[in-house]
Amino acid sequence: MYNRLHNKKILITAGPTKEAIDPVRYISNHSSGKMGYAIAEKLLEKGAQVCLISGPVNIHLEHPRLKIVRVTSASEMYLACCKVFEDVDIAIFAAAVADYRPEKVAEKKIKKDESHFTIKMIKNVDIAYEFGRVKTHKQISVGFALETDDEIKHAIGKLDKKNFDMVILNSINNSNAALGYDTNKITIIKNDFSKKEFSFKNKTEVAKDIVNEIAATLSAHEKYQLEETVLDYETMYR
Repeated sequence: MYNRLHNKKILITAGPTKEAIDPVRYISNHSSGKMGYAIAEKLLEKGAQVCLISGPVNIHLEHPRLKIVRVTSASEMYLACCKVFEDVDIAIFAAAVADYRPEKVAEKKIKKDESHFTIKMIKNVDIAYEFGRVKTHKQISVGFALETDDEIKHAIGKLDKKNFDMVILNSINNSNAALGYDTNKITIIKNDFSKKEFSFKNKTEVAKDIVNEIAATLSAHEKYQLEETVLDYETMYR
């Protein structure tokens, strides 16, 4: 069976980002990076060339076709993506990137002299959105949605807003799923609004499901590109 992912250049973001408050404190989330790394491992098994841009995680992965770029903040992750995005066939935005960061980072540790203090937050760059704006017709973009309410509605909204070809919906309403756990339950929604729900599984098996759906999307994408090329050719010589 033909393996469409062999030698494809794939960008994956994974893990959390940490946004500094002062030299010893930061704002982050509960992402472990397990899902992104599991996807990377399955893609490597398929023969893909993987660039994994990883926030701070406690996971070790090595492979001859794997390049890992380690970053801390959302800004660093965005700049790392900028360096490779143009050359990739598929981009998978699996990282839990902080939406906001402190406007100012204190140069010294903030002392607990006051009963309270205020941090003014400013918006981080939306990495998936920015690359959705410049994505070419030859590239495939895959996003993740982690929702607590109106899950399908919000996930479909990301398809359009961020120019995704497919969105993997996670729900933290499911016990032992999503951030920090070894297990997950997902629903995949594609840009034709088809929806496929999967059972509760270990993230290794979830990654296999995701990679299979990406391969199917790639197959349909390449078929469409070929049909467009043939149509252009026929029009040219009509």
